Amino acid sequence: MPTNQQRREAAKRKLERQLANRAERARKRRVVGVVATVVGVVAVVGLIYWLANIGGDSKPADSASPDTAETTQADTPADTPKNIPTELAPVPKRSTALPAKNECAYPATKDEPAAKPVQPPQTKDVPGTGTATATINLNGKDVKATLDRALAPCTVNSFESLAKQGYFNDTTCHRLTTGDGLQVLQCGDPSATGGGGPGYSFDDEVFPEIKYGRGILAMANAGKSPEGKGTNGSQFFIVYGTAELPPNYTVFGSIDADSLKVVDDIAKAGTVSSGSPGDGKPKQPVTVKSVTVA
Repeated sequence: MPTNQQRREAAKRKLERQLANRAERARKRRVVGVVATVVGVVAVVGLIYWLANIGGDSKPADSASPDTAETTQADTPADTPKNIPTELAPVPKRSTALPAKNECAYPATKDEPAAKPVQPPQTKDVPGTGTATATINLNGKDVKATLDRALAPCTVNSFESLAKQGYFNDTTCHRLTTGDGLQVLQCGDPSATGGGGPGYSFDDEVFPEIKYGRGILAMANAGKSPEGKGTNGSQFFIVYGTAELPPNYTVFGSIDADSLKVVDDIAKAGTVSSGSPGDGKPKQPVTVKSVTVA
């Protein structure tokens, strides 16, 4: 007959076996759980890969190869503006008038040749008063602009010169933004990359009172050069809605109300975003057929 001591030792051994079995079962459950998780992750990754490569609509237009860019852009959902203001923004005015005659500088851009053959404009006796009418033909529809020399004589002088030389003709508007804080159509780069220009640059013609809004015509730039000079060239943008920008972009004219309807239709077709939402190539390709100035 077992003694009390023997019974205690037997019970102790039984308890140890139970604890060991329990620990083993717990370990197996953990292993099974890890395996199941890994299998689930692999399945999800595989599904995402399949959708990305079979669906064909997740690549931004800029990353597509030349042979597939057109198809990719056509298949990619567009970002469209939620709202487009209808009221025209007031055209800014200088508090102090510029001279009637001005001298402008258009130095050549180092290591940046012209995207299309063109000559720089004249630099002497550039008028600082009066206006000119520009007609920008977008996809066969005329957009009328008033160029204001009192705002930016050197900019208007350059724009007129480029237009008369046919620099803008048969080029592509490479950028459309549709976000609530920035609604612009950007054109003027014959290379359609956003990096092309006329082979020269000129200084900003800005002042603190500048504000941007529907109907404003302004110059795009790349900030200041390493030498502290302006980087204006040939790229310009039409504000069709809102534009919450600092006064760092030269305003040189305005677009009339009827013409803005042409830009509105382009904006409503949306943009194929690349990088930032609501910022990329227009979903509906936009060609500048011609620009004339009278």
